[in-house]
Amino acid sequence: MDNPGRILVVEDDADLAALLADELTEAGYETEAVQEAESARQHLDRDPPDLILCDLWLPGTDGVTFLREVTGRQEPPAFILITAFGTIPQAVEALKAGADDFLTKPLDLDHLLIRVRRTMEGRRLRQEVVGYRKARDATDFHGIIGQSPSMRALFEKTVQLAQAGGPVLVEGESGTGKELLARAIHAESRRAAGPFIAVNCAAIPAELMESELFGHQAGAFTGAVGSRKGLLAQADGGTLFLDEVADMPLPLQATLLRVLQDGKIRPVGGETEQTVDVRVLTATNQPLGEKVNEGIFRADLFYRLETFALTIPPLREREDDLEILAGRFIAQFSQELGRGDVGIAEEALRCLKSYSFPGNVRELRNAMERAVTFCRDGWIQVRDLPDRIQEASPAPPPNTAGEGDPLLGPAELPPLEEVQYRYVDRVLTETGGNKRRAAEILGVSRRTLYRYLERAEPENK
Repeated sequence: MDNPGRILVVEDDADLAALLADELTEAGYETEAVQEAESARQHLDRDPPDLILCDLWLPGTDGVTFLREVTGRQEPPAFILITAFGTIPQAVEALKAGADDFLTKPLDLDHLLIRVRRTMEGRRLRQEVVGYRKARDATDFHGIIGQSPSMRALFEKTVQLAQAGGPVLVEGESGTGKELLARAIHAESRRAAGPFIAVNCAAIPAELMESELFGHQAGAFTGAVGSRKGLLAQADGGTLFLDEVADMPLPLQATLLRVLQDGKIRPVGGETEQTVDVRVLTATNQPLGEKVNEGIFRADLFYRLETFALTIPPLREREDDLEILAGRFIAQFSQELGRGDVGIAEEALRCLKSYSFPGNVRELRNAMERAVTFCRDGWIQVRDLPDRIQEASPAPPPNTAGEGDPLLGPAELPPLEEVQYRYVDRVLTETGGNKRRAAEILGVSRRTLYRYLERAEPENK
């Protein structure tokens, strides 16, 4: 079982300090207890805890003074102050000084554990948000997020190809960010000050595409009441990005090839050519080589386009990037939706990592927008993810404990009391001796569990 955190108890009452340390240790925390601030300082220097549980009154100093020392450190732990009822105004003052919470004596141990858990979760959330922001700043390449080896190699190659003058073919599955990469090429090139114009060839009807790209003269066709400059002319001095170029009609492919070769265009219905200085970038999520074999894409245009080619790897091959991307989108939508700081639970993160994301980064972005919208208490849980992602989460391994297990095996039929003891002993073993957790699994109170162990232990020695 993972350690949920380290806690330092600072309490001058030795009996209370021992009780708190035992209770927190039983709850799974790694706990140390000291009686004065000087010993606490030594712990902070040697092995900083995640949380300090500190009494208001300490020998030689007070909890608020010690709190100010702690909050002045570079990476201070969370801090909960323990105070008596009569000193609540001082506790409120401590909150203003940086304490995360305060508890009043006499302490309710169950309430203590709830407040400790909540404070630790809040600290983890703050650390995650800071980590996400650092990761965003460290891995952002013109809006493309990635630190995996394949993405770093892609960024380096992009910078190199940006300085070339020829066309670049960007390949990748739908949702991988092909237009973002095209914009990065433009931004890294000598044409960065010029226009960048993007067009989706699949979204333009075939009969209108020639006019869209090359423009037209007035009266060139029905409805052409005036002249119109085409996208190639609009991109003069800059970059034209043709997305889904595999959907371009065959006749127009020949015209595009000529533009790439001599830089001349002729508007529909025009009689004279004009020269344009345009770098053409193209993208496709379909293998162009297969389209050539099928006779629906020109081989000569394919060879011209693939002179320089970049391939964006799918998200399923970039596991190192998934958590960073999720964090980036969580931070973005938390701000846009006014949700404050939102974190993601480990179980939800594991669920994301087990999903293949056929829609790639775009699908992850949409999933995080939904999750931030529906999450409760500032934490994204598995239930907040789309159903298809939840359903893809790997099922727990089948329970084979009964195979050859004397607890359930048919070879022996022990008395019920012995079976009960074996099961209780097994639960305690699985929880590492954590009686609180064992009692929760068994569905009984800790007091009932203690009584059962006291009764059963002598009989089984």
